[in-house]
Amino acid sequence: MPDWEDVRRIVGTLPDVSESTTRGNLFWRVHGRGFVWERPLGRKDLAELGDRAPDGPILGARTESLAAKEALIASAPETYFTISHFDGYSAVLVRLDVIPEDELRELIVEAWLAKAPPRAAREYAAAHGLE
Repeated sequence: MPDWEDVRRIVGTLPDVSESTTRGNLFWRVHGRGFVWERPLGRKDLAELGDRAPDGPILGARTESLAAKEALIASAPETYFTISHFDGYSAVLVRLDVIPEDELRELIVEAWLAKAPPRAAREYAAAHGLE
């Protein structure tokens, strides 16, 4: 299953991306706008999730919309989830140790497209047959 180096490799194929850390966690931006990040669960998150709290690494990823977020969670609740901290926020949490690498790639590209400047997103989508 994928790990942070796989995330870094996939993100590295996208244009205009910068990597940094926020509170010691990995964070990737396109033109200054965050689209994927490392999101460990805190005490409040663990209490909220209870027995459903995953043990492995968690990736946060922007989604195109709240509807897209809900669709991901409904389609694969063993992979995608959310917490109350993200209520009303178009981002989903992903169990990195469960998601297949091809699905991770698609998720990261979609997150990039959601946050990239419109022209850059259109050009990337056209060049990669994503229209």
